[in-house]
Amino acid sequence: MKAERKFFMFPITNHVGEVYEPFKTHFLEKEIRGLAPDEVLVKVRASAICGSDLHIARGLHPSAPLPVTIGHEFAGDVVAIGSEVTNTKVGQRVTVEPCIVCGKCDACRHGNYGYCEHISYTYRRGDGAMADYVVVKEPYVYELPEYLSYKTGALIEPLSVATHAVRRADIRLGETVLIIGAGAIGMMVAAMCRRSGAARIIIADFSDARLEMALQVGATDAVNSGRIDLEEEVFRLTGGKGVDKSFECVGRESCFIQAIMTLKANGTATIVGIYEKPMVTFPASRLVTHEIHIQGAQGYCWDFPIAIASARDLPMDKFITHTFPMAQLQQALETALDPKSGSIKVVLTQD
Repeated sequence: MKAERKFFMFPITNHVGEVYEPFKTHFLEKEIRGLAPDEVLVKVRASAICGSDLHIARGLHPSAPLPVTIGHEFAGDVVAIGSEVTNTKVGQRVTVEPCIVCGKCDACRHGNYGYCEHISYTYRRGDGAMADYVVVKEPYVYELPEYLSYKTGALIEPLSVATHAVRRADIRLGETVLIIGAGAIGMMVAAMCRRSGAARIIIADFSDARLEMALQVGATDAVNSGRIDLEEEVFRLTGGKGVDKSFECVGRESCFIQAIMTLKANGTATIVGIYEKPMVTFPASRLVTHEIHIQGAQGYCWDFPIAIASARDLPMDKFITHTFPMAQLQQALETALDPKSGSIKVVLTQD
């Protein structure tokens, strides 16, 4: 494997963060021997903790059994490129779409790589971004514009998840939307719904602090569903009509039911949350009596460029509540897992 090295010599030792048992992390040493012709080596400067990292940390992620490396929301510098890389240059500040697709299945051949029959993600193959370096394929590398720092550039991945969910929901001008869960994804969904023309955006959460921030980034109404019956409040706010679209961004059965029971007839619920307990019981008659639609949204497909362009007008810094040096991965995870910390996005950085 020949690689353009430009002041960079292989092999190198890479330190990669791994959850080896629930709530416990350490750093592995892995050798990077070189680059394939189409690969890019990125020096990680900022890596954010994702909700899926928290599911992994608890040992409850349905498709990432322990041990597993973590981190897939990141930004950094290109320090080496493979011999056939043409559009990415050494020295560029970049963020990366962390999916791995086959390029051969029907979905990939039709340009719908997000539905690849063999899709995986870099962290699942041992290349998590809580690391010194990450090796990625060139087509998934995006240059950061000047208006994004390394830390906010790391948030393009979750913003792409929110973008994909909103595109899947096909938000129309003037629609009323409910978002359940005011974490980073829920808030970003609110921001993208506003950009897409939704007239009323109701967001629900147990945290008053998160709800206050959600109002700053796009929501029009905030409901503390720990104190108020959410279904009753939604119908009160909408004059008994319900919402056109709902987004479930938590991953709990009770939230799933709220997402479908608050819909108007012919409404659409988009499920974004990861379910640690995958079985859900709900009133199936609602599907018939109200002809509602239920769909999922995972990942992204051609959403990164939209997210990067949209980030120019979004208060990306507001999502970042805590910053740690990369060496303090364990402390950072504990902060993200602690509901009393008030964390929304925890970002780890390194020089």
